[in-house]
Amino acid sequence: MKPKIIFFGTPNFAVEVLKEIHNGEFEIQAVITSPDKKSGRGRKVNSSPVKKFCLNKKIKLYQPTNLKEKSFISILKSYKSDLYIVVAFRMIPETVWSIPKIGTFNLHASLLPEYRGAAPINWVLINQESFTGLTTFMIDNKIDTGKILLQSKYKIKDGETYDTLHDNLLDIGKKLVLDTIQILYQKNFRSIEQINNPKNRIAPKLTKSNTKIRWNNSLKEIVAFINGLNSYPGAWSFISQNDKKGTFKIYESDYEYTSHKFTNNKLLSYKKTLKIAHQEGFLIIKNLKISNKKRMNTNELLNGHTFESEVFVS
Repeated sequence: MKPKIIFFGTPNFAVEVLKEIHNGEFEIQAVITSPDKKSGRGRKVNSSPVKKFCLNKKIKLYQPTNLKEKSFISILKSYKSDLYIVVAFRMIPETVWSIPKIGTFNLHASLLPEYRGAAPINWVLINQESFTGLTTFMIDNKIDTGKILLQSKYKIKDGETYDTLHDNLLDIGKKLVLDTIQILYQKNFRSIEQINNPKNRIAPKLTKSNTKIRWNNSLKEIVAFINGLNSYPGAWSFISQNDKKGTFKIYESDYEYTSHKFTNNKLLSYKKTLKIAHQEGFLIIKNLKISNKKRMNTNELLNGHTFESEVFVS
């Protein structure tokens, strides 16, 4: 018999895992995803990537606004599922995760108990870790604290960004989820309790405050910060010219250690290059987005834009 599964997920990361399950020897009874949201200037209604996939494959889909709603709980119970799988979804209440026969497991993009939280891929890069990985674990009442089922370790490459690390981990994660389904269904596993340590790093949700560049950090730290936020949401900073102050985002950068006589935080434009003076040398900007302009490479920006007076970042 095929394991009977209900899947919970929303973004592209979840879609790719769902595809693997759909192509495998499993019965997907239903999928739960987030409600549609309005976004952009036209307030256009946008469906989640998971919803689009389910509509295309004619998979039964639910978009509850309240996971504790009695009618929704009744629907879930009616399926008599073996297993729930959660990938990139919001926190699930016990009234939901306790329903299936085997239980509910989650795929998390870190080597738990390190980097519990909403943004592990971003924070391992920001913190310049050498290794990361993925974990499947049984969901419990707290965030990312349940018993570990399987883990897979990954060595972070030089120059890795959020986008590249996301895709590389996804390739590993798809297999890890399939392996986890098999060991749970065949009862061929030993789960491991997570050991709490105050020294464990966390991965808090990204906000306007914690995605702002700190120019007093080292050049290496700033580049790692930019890489960890490329391409979403982007590392940002204030930019000032005369009495005007705006914001901009840097997506790709490099650094140069050298001595100079420029004022720190000054933006320098020279021969199709854009640099920011720093106490250790220069931050070299390769790709950026200024206020209402589109994202572009530095040479593209400088083809049609000149800085007529002194510009500083802060």
